[in-house]
Amino acid sequence: MIEIKHFVCNPLQENTYVVSDATGEAVIIDCGAQFDDERTAIVNYIRENRLKPVHLISTHGHFDHNFGNDTIWREFGLKPEVPAADEHMMDLRQQVRQMMGVSYEREVPPVGRLLTDSDTIAFGTHRLTIIPTPGHTPGSVTFYCEEESVAFTGDTLFRMSIGRTDFEGGSWTEMQQSLRRLVLLPADTKVYSGHGPMTTIADELRYNPYMH
Repeated sequence: MIEIKHFVCNPLQENTYVVSDATGEAVIIDCGAQFDDERTAIVNYIRENRLKPVHLISTHGHFDHNFGNDTIWREFGLKPEVPAADEHMMDLRQQVRQMMGVSYEREVPPVGRLLTDSDTIAFGTHRLTIIPTPGHTPGSVTFYCEEESVAFTGDTLFRMSIGRTDFEGGSWTEMQQSLRRLVLLPADTKVYSGHGPMTTIADELRYNPYMH
């Protein structure tokens, strides 16, 4: 059994997840904490529940999913693990300047591991496998826990919507192929997206026009 704690972060209302099991080991997915109170809330949750974070992982390289990486690096010694095809995006200072036209001055931790489709993310007695789901970015991935029927889809699949493909490196063709991969997951799979509420594959097959 896993515990999923959800934090909504930064002005883009990004979803950060701390996922743990009975052993106390945890993974932090898409740490988008930008403001001090967001950063503090995540750190306090981890410490108050005596969790041991063992991985800091990103579904893709966009800044709103990685703002808080420096806090996790400083507090817990974890470097971000990111999809290999999105490595070039991890210079957040340059990305924020290019996409938003403003400066970003916080420290950016070095990348700890470049994730490939064959990698797994182990914590406690659980593991996350990696499903390649490019389209929103070249390296976008979904983290899937088969045992718990849970998928963390980043900005690929949302409740009744999908991620944008008009950013640099986006591809509508690749997005369509990625959605076809997600359709193959069991219908009862719970989908935790990068923005918005939780959903299920069954509901998306029923209501999401992009899934047909």
